[in-house]
Amino acid sequence: MRIRIVDAFTDRPFAGNPAGVLILQPGPFPDDDWLQRVATEVNLSETAFAHPLPPGGAADWALRWFTPATEVDMCGHATLATAHVLHTTGLATGAIRFAARCGVLGATADDNGAVTLDFPTSSLTPVTIPDGVAAALGAAPLSAHDTEEHIGDLLVELADERTVRELSPDLSSLAALSRRGIVVTAAAEDPAGGYDFVSRGFFPGVGIDEDPVTGSAHTALAPFWSARLGRAELTGLQGSARTGLVRTSLRDDRTLLTGHAVTVIDGELLAAP
Repeated sequence: MRIRIVDAFTDRPFAGNPAGVLILQPGPFPDDDWLQRVATEVNLSETAFAHPLPPGGAADWALRWFTPATEVDMCGHATLATAHVLHTTGLATGAIRFAARCGVLGATADDNGAVTLDFPTSSLTPVTIPDGVAAALGAAPLSAHDTEEHIGDLLVELADERTVRELSPDLSSLAALSRRGIVVTAAAEDPAGGYDFVSRGFFPGVGIDEDPVTGSAHTALAPFWSARLGRAELTGLQGSARTGLVRTSLRDDRTLLTGHAVTVIDGELLAAP
């Protein structure tokens, strides 16, 4: 079967967040063990597996995501990568509905190649900054929020963009401090720089030390920064080594995430299920 590596939330190769994408035949997913072994072999932050569903239902495609270590409930960049593959190969046109563990997710491609994802907006629950977070990060948080169950991140606000960019956290300590990971964020230093806030995401507990661009985290970052900046439409920069831009737009209880994607590898997987 065909296996592709797609860089998401970028318009050029070798930037953004790479994801593996496998489009499967109709029918049930292969065994979980095989899916996990493929994701471990691909060894990217996420590998997406999708298969078409019968017409007339609530969704068009079934979609699952695996890190090198485990399955996750929600993933933005691998969903964008999957939608990019479906549109560029002619397997889908117009709006796509994905059935996933977190519910039905939407994806629509624009004429310029950008893909807009329709995800549920995360709830944000203010919490006391947990013991050990400041020491693990090497920086003093200004605030902390828990995100909803399908994300499971601790969202931590830091003093400024420079602090976010220069973090060198103790990853082994971070692994014990949240269900999925720690997302750190701060307002953009220069509002005229093309983005409104900056973030980084660390997920050592699910086998990802630092994720290059975390789409799902922006379903929490969008309401967090929209409330502070007074605008429903924002742009976030994830300040990893690869970097990537995520345009966000709040629509009631949904968050729209927009970005480009580029297929960089298109090959054949020889180890069939």
